Amino acid sequence: MKQESRVRLEVDLKKLSGNFNEIRRRVAPTAVMAVLKANAYGLGVLPVAETVRAAGAACFGVAEINEAIELAPLGLPVQILGNLLPDEIAPAVEYGIVCPLNDLGMAKEISAEAVRQNRRVRGAVTVDSGMGRLGMQAAAAAREILAMRALPNLELVGIYSHCSSAYQRYDDYTALQLGRFKALLAELAAEGMTFPFVHIAASDALNNFPESTRPPFTLCRCGINMYGYCDPEVRPSMHLVPVVELKTRLAAVRILPTGASIGYGRMHRLRQDTRVGTIAAGYADGLPLALSNRGYVLVNGRLCPVLGRISMDYTTISLENVPEAQPGDEVVCVGTQGDQTITLEEWAQLKGTHAYELLCSIGSRVGRSYLS
Repeated sequence: MKQESRVRLEVDLKKLSGNFNEIRRRVAPTAVMAVLKANAYGLGVLPVAETVRAAGAACFGVAEINEAIELAPLGLPVQILGNLLPDEIAPAVEYGIVCPLNDLGMAKEISAEAVRQNRRVRGAVTVDSGMGRLGMQAAAAAREILAMRALPNLELVGIYSHCSSAYQRYDDYTALQLGRFKALLAELAAEGMTFPFVHIAASDALNNFPESTRPPFTLCRCGINMYGYCDPEVRPSMHLVPVVELKTRLAAVRILPTGASIGYGRMHRLRQDTRVGTIAAGYADGLPLALSNRGYVLVNGRLCPVLGRISMDYTTISLENVPEAQPGDEVVCVGTQGDQTITLEEWAQLKGTHAYELLCSIGSRVGRSYLS
């Protein structure tokens, strides 16, 4: 019989629903796409998808074909944000996925496959307004996009772009990207071509450039905001709350003598006899190495510093201020215990990264549990 995971990620679906409703309220009447790529940023895609569908998501956004196929049975449109490889076109058409149209050539291939299968396929035009990653250059895209109208069995349901630096408030380049995209939309509209779903805003643009969620835009994409993470300056006005806590247990409690070294590389040497604990979580579970000798966890509501280097499966901590701690006690790595809280943003600051990476780094052996 399989045992409970030593490390668990608790996902509060009620908070998730609350965050999604707050985002919908903020951008209304613009619709919201729930971005669920990478297993819903590591949280577990199906429980998250079912929750946001019930909360009013208009559609789902994913990165690749297998993610799209998994969500197709839930009944909402599923758009691949990015690209389709040649061997992915046939299953995308078969499963009714909204296909990215990065250029006229790709649109022709998708149209031809739809004709071969005797199906209609939905497509969303990808515009490069300045990200430099995928899609047609905004200034020269109109002719190719207009030509897509004549392709058989292809329904053009959307057009979208992506901002490269909308995380920076008052960013001039984001304003430039918005202007480029709007100019293209106006050029197409002058030729009688419009789209049901027009979007450029992801979470950062939604937070910092609210005009990106207003006409002519009819949809915005929301990923990290759903999970309660965004610029700390923005969060109070957004009324978002983190939806995850990462927990493990104490594996061992010992007293080590003065001068003892802790962990790989002997990064920590004890200056006195010290009560230390070993917790059953390491970097394979998502604890960043940057916490080595710098981070904290919570035991019995008290902050306990990390001693030495975090290893793959275990981390050593000081229990000097928790003398009653025993093996098996709960350890909170991210979240709240008593009146103390450790946030994912604190981890991100220590590592010099952002919450996206940390959520996606939580290992596959970490059990996911869902609170509703």
